[in-house]
Amino acid sequence: MPEVDYQAVLNEITTEVKPLLTTGKVADYIPALAEIDADQFSIAIHTTSGETYCAGDCTARFTIQSVSKVMTLTLALQRYGDELWQRVGKEPSGTAFNSLTQLEFEQGIPRNPFINAGAIVTCDALYSRLSAPIHSMLESFRQLSGNSSVVIDKKVANSEYEFRHRNAAMGHLMKSFGNFNNEVDDVLWAYFNFCAIELNCIELAKAYNFLANQGIANSSGDRVLSARQNKQLNSLLFTSGLYDAAGDFGYRVGMPGKSGVSGTVLAVLPNKFTVAVWAPGLNSFGNSVAGIAALERLSQKLDISIF
Repeated sequence: MPEVDYQAVLNEITTEVKPLLTTGKVADYIPALAEIDADQFSIAIHTTSGETYCAGDCTARFTIQSVSKVMTLTLALQRYGDELWQRVGKEPSGTAFNSLTQLEFEQGIPRNPFINAGAIVTCDALYSRLSAPIHSMLESFRQLSGNSSVVIDKKVANSEYEFRHRNAAMGHLMKSFGNFNNEVDDVLWAYFNFCAIELNCIELAKAYNFLANQGIANSSGDRVLSARQNKQLNSLLFTSGLYDAAGDFGYRVGMPGKSGVSGTVLAVLPNKFTVAVWAPGLNSFGNSVAGIAALERLSQKLDISIF
């Protein structure tokens, strides 16, 4: 038996946050996401010892959106190491995730890898080193999640690509400053396919469990990142993973985290577990209302924090 009854805690949280499910607003600037029913919720924990606990709509699949940026950075760090930081910064943005003004002011170097510009330039770096970047990303999630049939929601990928103009502007702006090497639209097609990978909360928590396990995938024992890189990535998640709401998330939850506009949030308790939550209704920062509340309750009930 585990020291903590994680299942009972997740069941309690699921009941407590149910009234919040309809208080947020589903992302509608991507038409395919606007069709999602907001009245859904799931939460899953995967421990470093390999145990899994889940409550809510555990089999429900969703596109992981910006949570994919963590894997984009992981694969880029595997191939570039510290060289990557010449093209993208390590500082919180303090502005919206799709800001163009900051990118212009800082001469085409995005503040961090988790705002859109930073993820796109990281994707550009990855595109230069991989012959089939979409396939490589998909295989990474298949292996790490333990589900060999993980797929991409092409309807969502196509919808995001059709309405790519602001992201394309970022790519072209970075290209004008000499910080972009491939064709912007080619990189964006890969980027949107990464965002449109479909997982459920259990698979998402498993896929990123290496972040809680000093860079080692506990399912296989394979090293995904060096211990140093893993620590650095978690530090960036803590300061920048929830965009300009990262400070509030750190204050309320006390764990590194990453959100996506599909309503998913990933959080990491080093040496213990990863937790993934999904609830499509978003707040004004583009983060899940019920998802953030669930992680705050989890932190309080388990009395956990990285501090």
